[in-house]
Amino acid sequence: MDRRQFIFATGAAAAALALGRAASAAPAGSRIMIDGLSGFRAGEGGRVTEPAVVAAIRAGKLTALSQTVGEVGNGPDRFLRAVEGIAGMDRMIADNPDLLMKIDSAADLRAAHAGRRLGLIYNFQDTTALEGDASRVALFKTLGLRVQQLTYNKRNLAGDGCLEPGNGGISDFGRQVIAEVNANRLLLDLSHAGQRTIAEGIAAAKAPPAITHTGCRDLVDFPRNTFDREMRAVADKGGVVGIYLMPFLRNGGQPQREDLMRHLDHAVKVAGEDHVSIGTDGPLMGFTVNDEARAAQRAFYEDRAKRGIAAPGEAADVMNFVEGYNDVERMNAIAADLKARGWTEARIDKVLGGNLLRLFGDVWGG
Repeated sequence: MDRRQFIFATGAAAAALALGRAASAAPAGSRIMIDGLSGFRAGEGGRVTEPAVVAAIRAGKLTALSQTVGEVGNGPDRFLRAVEGIAGMDRMIADNPDLLMKIDSAADLRAAHAGRRLGLIYNFQDTTALEGDASRVALFKTLGLRVQQLTYNKRNLAGDGCLEPGNGGISDFGRQVIAEVNANRLLLDLSHAGQRTIAEGIAAAKAPPAITHTGCRDLVDFPRNTFDREMRAVADKGGVVGIYLMPFLRNGGQPQREDLMRHLDHAVKVAGEDHVSIGTDGPLMGFTVNDEARAAQRAFYEDRAKRGIAAPGEAADVMNFVEGYNDVERMNAIAADLKARGWTEARIDKVLGGNLLRLFGDVWGG
């Protein structure tokens, strides 16, 4: 089971628990809220029928999320699986036109918000779907891809991920991919990359890049987090760094609300309030927490460890969420906690969606 499948499975169960809360909550206001890395899937038959999910979408709990549509890590048939993944997402959106919207431009994000539909932004968390052919970036753009990540934890043809001890940076092929990403006006995502891959990728980029889901490595020294100097470099190029809701926010145990607050405060101090966002790396409705889910987490971790893609900070007994933000109300809860810390409404608006909206407009157009 990969992370995308795990997110879908546990998130679907959590939706039922959120029914009363989502159905009774007041509609969201004018704030556009975008999750820079998440996951969503319809139920059986391709229709979104879970009442809690329908209510959450119609109430505007989230404007859009970035949806992974290809497999991660090195392996066979990555091109084929990516095409199948995109086709599956297209079918799901076509089956739910009143609730879901495929996002191609910044204008689409505004339309999704106005129409109370959930926008889906297609991303790859790896370049393995290209199978060594950088020209396929253009092909995938025509199929709807809008965010291209360079590496996923381990080394691939494009460069070194964050778990490669050699820290070898990007390859000639990686530079070709970046050139194609920029030429086709896709967003370059340097999440999961090694330190040199991030630094060299930022330097090679001709358009603003992003690190859509990470933490602050100067606070917690795990490979999945990003050092201050690279966060500043992203900001200097006009890009955005997204903070995730993952175990890497603290040195051990289940992360708490204060852990996320600390990383957001630090990221804004380092990169500036115009260059920080949220990329939860979790499902729209949150994770169910019960014995079955704990067993699934253990199996999920053991599978990742066996494949060599489990990162330091992951654990069999730590779920991939932050306590207090594990449901569809997380964005509003984060906003309330940031306001209590003295953040202005303008800064909160930027971090919860405005900065990504601006970045997508700069890169994609619209």
